[in-house]
Amino acid sequence: MKISSRFRSAAVAVIAAAGVSLAGAAHADSGSIRFSVYKAAFFIGGSGGEGTLTFHGRRYPISIGGISGGLAFGASKTYFQGKVRNIRRARDVTGVYGAAGGGGALGRGAQVIVMTNDKGARLELTGRQVGLQVNADLSGMSIGLKR
Repeated sequence: MKISSRFRSAAVAVIAAAGVSLAGAAHADSGSIRFSVYKAAFFIGGSGGEGTLTFHGRRYPISIGGISGGLAFGASKTYFQGKVRNIRRARDVTGVYGAAGGGGALGRGAQVIVMTNDKGARLELTGRQVGLQVNADLSGMSIGLKR
């Protein structure tokens, strides 16, 4: 059976594209991240903080900023730590992350959250919260590398 040259060319192009896609995913790496965030809210809230990304043995200082809206009130400080997955370089962690969630703390509390930015970086975080905070809201968090 003879295969037409057009079909063969198309098949080679599809296989090559799939190989490039798989190679890109295979080179993605992970790092660890830890940061603290102060949050205050009365329906509309704001947050800010700082921390460190550790990637390929190097430490990168990061800054955190955010806004939330919904049913939220109180003030708290949360200490987060966890993994950053699907990054190729440190700056891939920068960007805006969105989340919908709810929770609360009176004195002390715990949080678990998973978020992804537009570059595909995935944060898998656990945190401990101190303060008085009640929320059922939509929130956004921005991470930037400090220079």
